[in-house]
Amino acid sequence: MDSITAKKQRFQLTNKRKELLILMICLLCIFLFLYTACAKLMDHRRFLNGLHHVEVIGPFAGYISWLVPSAELIIAVLLVVPQTLKWGLYSFLSLMTLFTVYILSMLLWASKLPCHCGGAIEKLSWGQHVWFNLAFIALAIFALRLLKTKN
Repeated sequence: MDSITAKKQRFQLTNKRKELLILMICLLCIFLFLYTACAKLMDHRRFLNGLHHVEVIGPFAGYISWLVPSAELIIAVLLVVPQTLKWGLYSFLSLMTLFTVYILSMLLWASKLPCHCGGAIEKLSWGQHVWFNLAFIALAIFALRLLKTKN
């Protein structure tokens, strides 16, 4: 009977530790989106020009060049406000998944592979981009699971 009890208690996080982990993950997500949004807005002409060169989305580059950094900033705000934290994590997860699908599709079908992430993230190879995004996707999923099991 003691071994069954020991197995159940092997790895449990207190609510306080769950909250701390969720906070740390959200801070990482906020920093990522603030950093990339600011980089895109500060060098908007370059970002827009790069989007124009992508065959599939080129005709919509004007809209996308404002929509992406705006969405990143809005999601960062959602992650800051405790009442919208869950929506922020779901939105972050959705946008990062969309970015990852975009990267993978570009790897499969595009002849040119321009990167418009902004800042130091542009220096990553395409494979590193995918792994980077997958890591943030996993963190967002983990934070959502922690939120679900809290209390």
